[in-house]
Amino acid sequence: MRSSRTVLVFALLGMALGGCGGTTTGRGMVEEPGPAQIVDSWASCATAAPQAGAVLSVPNTAAPTPTVPEPKIGRIDSAFTPVAAVLCGREIRPGVNGGQEQTATERRAEQIAPLLAALRLPNEQAEGEIACTADMVIPPWLALLDDRGRWLRPYLPTNVCGRPRAEVSNALAGLRWTTVDARTVGQVESPAAEAAGCAQRWADMVWVETSNGRPGPPVPATSPAAGPLRLCVYQVPASQQGGGKPAGDFVYGGPLPAERQAGVLRGLANRRAVTDCQTPASRFAVLRPLDGAAGPDRYVELDGCRRFLIAPPRGGAQLGQGDDTLAALLGPV
Repeated sequence: MRSSRTVLVFALLGMALGGCGGTTTGRGMVEEPGPAQIVDSWASCATAAPQAGAVLSVPNTAAPTPTVPEPKIGRIDSAFTPVAAVLCGREIRPGVNGGQEQTATERRAEQIAPLLAALRLPNEQAEGEIACTADMVIPPWLALLDDRGRWLRPYLPTNVCGRPRAEVSNALAGLRWTTVDARTVGQVESPAAEAAGCAQRWADMVWVETSNGRPGPPVPATSPAAGPLRLCVYQVPASQQGGGKPAGDFVYGGPLPAERQAGVLRGLANRRAVTDCQTPASRFAVLRPLDGAAGPDRYVELDGCRRFLIAPPRGGAQLGQGDDTLAALLGPV
């Protein structure tokens, strides 16, 4: 079992951000980079790398995170003697009052000889075709500091698949990192969404499907039966409405009361013709199995065109027409 220190560093490396989506071939000869640009004075990750590790967007952030010019990444110049390493990144942590927050972190290590040895390795060169997985790999935001307070961004030598060499990853994982700064940059999941069992953000799939002309004909009348459902309702910001994939922010939700669920299922089994309408919804509801089991996702526009979409796990989504009664049944729980 890995130590918490090792797990943390690998999280910063982002070594498992995507699944194995097929394979690619290895690279041919890779040109060696030149020396890294040396910057006169290190201040902090907040100043030098405010966006470092920002893979997951933070909804409802009051002010966007600024971007700053990045120095040129390259090999360590012989005139520069590193004495410390700094990692800038992001973490998802539990919020004080529940939910989850995204935190920007700055970590420092000073016994860095193994890392320097790994950083001075050459790139591995492919001989012939090499099968590589198509995982998404996000290298860490790494800086090296000298005893004068200057710093640079070191080049990470790569393997035949273009990813950091294992020696670099192992050296980073083996260092003793000290957290020197941690600051909250935004809320990823609110306490209310966590309590309701809902995601903080969700896409309005009724709009997505109808905009792309994919849904099948209106759903046929079906038996109004299903296991217990969870209701999650989202508000779509005006700036997102009518876009290619409008995302809503959580408003309310929780287990749908049984007496209301029966009426909702009857409303979703009607045979009404779908209205010819192009008005984006400002609110929509998502209904999913309460126990997390596989089952159709049900989307309902709570205003606008008031359409609904039933999307089975294996595709074949079908469109239907809701009304004010159905929308009222999907009010706060």
